[in-house]
Amino acid sequence: MNPTPPKILVVAVAVLAALVAGVLAYRFYSDAQRSRTDAVAHAQAEPTGLPSSPAARPETPPPAAASRPATPADPIIAKARAFLGTETALNAVRSVHFIGTMENQLMTPEGPKPVKTSLEIIFQKPYQQRITLTSPTLIETTALDDYEGWQRQLDPTKPKQWRLTVLAPAVVKNLRANTWENLCFYRGIEDRGGRADFVGPASVDGVATNKVAFIHERGIVFYRHFDQTTGRLVLTETDQGGRIKEDGEIIVNGVRFPQKVTTIVKGRNAQGQMIEGTNVITFDKITLNETFPESMFETPPLPSP
Repeated sequence: MNPTPPKILVVAVAVLAALVAGVLAYRFYSDAQRSRTDAVAHAQAEPTGLPSSPAARPETPPPAAASRPATPADPIIAKARAFLGTETALNAVRSVHFIGTMENQLMTPEGPKPVKTSLEIIFQKPYQQRITLTSPTLIETTALDDYEGWQRQLDPTKPKQWRLTVLAPAVVKNLRANTWENLCFYRGIEDRGGRADFVGPASVDGVATNKVAFIHERGIVFYRHFDQTTGRLVLTETDQGGRIKEDGEIIVNGVRFPQKVTTIVKGRNAQGQMIEGTNVITFDKITLNETFPESMFETPPLPSP
């Protein structure tokens, strides 16, 4: 078992859909190497560790939302939530299950080669997440179970040989923020010790927007541009320079989700050159409020010899 994530990275990025933060996985490939990292997790986040046992996690409860003073971001968030669905529909969400495909490019000596991978994403309250990427040569599962996270890589042609990595505390922090983003629809970040700050008016592709920073902690920030008129999410930016846009819609139980999410990120290839990578996720099916067993998120046992 490896104590830290692999060197080269694939990122699981929190993707805010036009209404829900949908998780986006994007990858940089270079020759025979892959770089892996948590897209929302920013490896440069504070290295402060998370205690492994609940009793060792001292936390100061944040002030209740009802007692905190109103902020300039509140009416913007209210309009954004109304665009996604009614308060009843949004508050009823306990889990979200996405099924679809991810398309990106494999960088080869001959040039970029399109790659298409099957994708399944599960979020379940309060802090459980599971992402599975499936291709003919690799099945990769990344999961969060409250304060614990892991990643497993499996060659489908050799099912008894797989690699298990325990995720570093900084990555777990990002996955927890990522899970909140996908289940809470913009409201209540103060309840987990964060805040939403109104940055100011802006313009995106000719659309007048209000820019709000959703700050979970240092190094974990999502900047969202909401249409000033409708509340629609026009663009999401991460503090690592990623840009996320959504197209189309799928409405499930009265909640609006995007059908397609496109992410453009910057990163370094194996030669150390800064390049841009584009990742497109298309959702074929979205299901709400299924109940998933704890075993789906718990760290799996090591394979027997």
